[in-house]
Amino acid sequence: MKTSINFKAVKSDSETHNFRKKTFDYIRKDLTPNNEYWLEQKISIRMQKIEAYCKAKSGRKLQKNAMPIREAVVVIKENTTMLELQNLAKRLEDELKIRVFQIAIHKDEGHTDKDTKEWKPNYHAHLVADWQDLETGKTLKHQSYHYSKMQDLTAECLNMERGISGSRGRLEAIEFKIQKKEEDLKVLEEMYNKMKSEMSLDKSQQLIVKENDFLGFKRLNTDKTIANYEKTFRIYRSTIQKSKTDLESKSKQIAELSTKVDSLNKEVQSFKNKYSVLLTEPNVFASEKKKYLDSVTNILERKVKFERYKYPNIDRTENQKLISEMGQIAENICKENNIPFSAINEIFKNNEMAVQLFSILRFGTNDANYMTEDIPIGKQKRRKRL
Repeated sequence: MKTSINFKAVKSDSETHNFRKKTFDYIRKDLTPNNEYWLEQKISIRMQKIEAYCKAKSGRKLQKNAMPIREAVVVIKENTTMLELQNLAKRLEDELKIRVFQIAIHKDEGHTDKDTKEWKPNYHAHLVADWQDLETGKTLKHQSYHYSKMQDLTAECLNMERGISGSRGRLEAIEFKIQKKEEDLKVLEEMYNKMKSEMSLDKSQQLIVKENDFLGFKRLNTDKTIANYEKTFRIYRSTIQKSKTDLESKSKQIAELSTKVDSLNKEVQSFKNKYSVLLTEPNVFASEKKKYLDSVTNILERKVKFERYKYPNIDRTENQKLISEMGQIAENICKENNIPFSAINEIFKNNEMAVQLFSILRFGTNDANYMTEDIPIGKQKRRKRL
């Protein structure tokens, strides 16, 4: 299943819609309990903070046409979790400085198939994000490859297929549009030429009206003939002018689309160069590997905290039980997120990170000083203050 993410300026009724603060005709109320919500801050409060920070940082008010808060609709699966979306939010912040502060998972929207009468759900999530650059106080400035990166991160974090590469997909779509425009242009040109040819002598002859006089001879009816010509000229003049305008518009659109194709071709080549570097440069590969492991670590840490707070009264004083519970958590994460277990092993090779995770699970804190006895990690032991 393919996913996508598309940020636009947030709407005034976003919270009303996202958090179902009122009923809507296009939702199934019986499915609304399946929705999930996470809110760090209200949009109005965040907007006030953004405006104040911009004034303090840059000395100027936020521009009227700025879009410091934006909202994205993300295509998800039926079993996509809030944890996965929160991990996506963290990756967006870490790599693109986009700070998501509201998430709503909707499973109550869709439509009924007219033929089969079957319910076709539209599973999606809304991400509301702070688009302010904390270094300047102004809104973030992203290039086209950043938007492509958003699609990559979304597919990776949600374990879904990323459609055709953003540039490649848009390139093919635009090339298709050019083809359609050229076909339309050809039809218009044929119509235009046909209308001009209809003003030839043969067609003109049909406009001439001759009637029998009282002696039975064919005589030209001047009034009716002139009226026919005037009417025909008015129609043709209007139609030809419209066709000419359409021709000019189509030609302009083709030129604009051709320019976009050239730009996207360059962008595609840029991505090819980037991936070539990734495959041939060890330092670049190591950097990408670290980003992936950091992402898995983030998911694992959130899950450990969730289990700790969900079951706070479990006896975790025995090391073996603690290790077993941690192993089960890791196994579930791998299954739910399609993560290879080798990535978990890599994380636990980091002694400091391993102790921190076990400390969170046992005590609900990542302060290793709370550890009162040795906990075996892998084949080694970490000694902490008694």
